[in-house]
Amino acid sequence: MESTTKATEVISDLIEINNDRADGFTRALKDLGDGDFDLKTLFEQYSTQSREFAQELTALGVQHGADTDTGNSASGTLHRAWIEVKALFSGHDRKAVLQECERGEDAIKKAYREALMPESELSSEAIQLLTRQSQAINESHDRIKALRDSAE
Repeated sequence: MESTTKATEVISDLIEINNDRADGFTRALKDLGDGDFDLKTLFEQYSTQSREFAQELTALGVQHGADTDTGNSASGTLHRAWIEVKALFSGHDRKAVLQECERGEDAIKKAYREALMPESELSSEAIQLLTRQSQAINESHDRIKALRDSAE
């Protein structure tokens, strides 16, 4: 039972940080300037991606008997970076918005890296799902970092 409890806690934490990531990108959309159409499209895509990831994780948690009714609660520690990011956006400065999004992406990358550690005691199905999601998040991080590096 302990193994199942640990795995469901890991899954719940990832649901929370994905919800926070989705909300962070939604918040970032409001801080973009009129000329940032490329970022608006990208941030909408990443917000949708995190909502989909949270749904997949919720389904996985239910299969493992977890109560995965998690939103954006302050109970976990893994998701707090996106909460901080949401509060730090500075209006219409493309580079500043990208810097804060990159910080949030760093946090979620770390959360997935820690979740995939052996002590998380995840099933092979969970590892497969988290690995796929982690790869997508690493790609989004790298894209945001490249955009940040090219911003004036």
